[in-house]
Amino acid sequence: MPVHRSGTTGRSFVAAAGALLASLALLLTLPGAAGATTTPADPPAGTPVRGSAHMGMGVIEHDGQGGLPRGDRVVQTEGVDVSGHQGNVDWAALWNSGVKWAYVKATEGNYYKNPYFAQQYNGSYNIGMIRGAYHFGTPNDSSGANQANYFVDGGGGWSRDGKTLPGVLDIEWNPYGAQCYGKTQAQMVDWIRDFLNTYKARTGRDAVIYTATSWWKDCTGNYAGFGATNPLWIARYNTTVGELPAGWGFQTIWQYTSTGPIVGDHNRFNGALDRVQALANG
Repeated sequence: MPVHRSGTTGRSFVAAAGALLASLALLLTLPGAAGATTTPADPPAGTPVRGSAHMGMGVIEHDGQGGLPRGDRVVQTEGVDVSGHQGNVDWAALWNSGVKWAYVKATEGNYYKNPYFAQQYNGSYNIGMIRGAYHFGTPNDSSGANQANYFVDGGGGWSRDGKTLPGVLDIEWNPYGAQCYGKTQAQMVDWIRDFLNTYKARTGRDAVIYTATSWWKDCTGNYAGFGATNPLWIARYNTTVGELPAGWGFQTIWQYTSTGPIVGDHNRFNGALDRVQALANG
């Protein structure tokens, strides 16, 4: 004889069955479950899209934004750095504003190439600028050697034509997670060394290191061993360059603002244009 349930009892039975099915579905997704599949967790709200990193994106958040630099008795040469965020760049306008050199993001990690690289890299060259390429390092994704090769193969090479600057390793706060990419200070130094050694083996040049002093202290323990070989590009948005990382007595380039008058981050090369050319020529 069929059993008749009240409406309330029937709804309770359906709810219980639904809960049981949900529990079984959860068990099937656990690691090691037969036929299990896992879905990556969504990144925290506001986390940038992978590949969107660019020079200095963590500087304001971590070090703050001060005033623009004061006049300097030492001759400085104005330059910019750009990435995919800027799209097609009006290089003529930048040139006419006094910008004489540029760095262009070529690659990130081992998974991203700037889709605007050709327009930006060739466009700056064609207008008369001395230009080079940079790589945004993500040490949690692959080895330093792997990313240096990815960079060189993706546009970060060098030639002694008088208008090509050596490549840059952009190593700074992780925009996608833990600021030191899950590495100890010693592991970070090893990763950076691996990148630099591989880049030099591929190109014959010592790469420039772009960083911020506070990040360098936190994530490398203020390691001093690269200052004798690798030019320093320091990020500090304030009236003076401030304290430099250990090992460097002066900066080669200073990124002083992320809000350029036309486009991109603006920088001062520590010397006249002939010193920019000297770095290009090696």
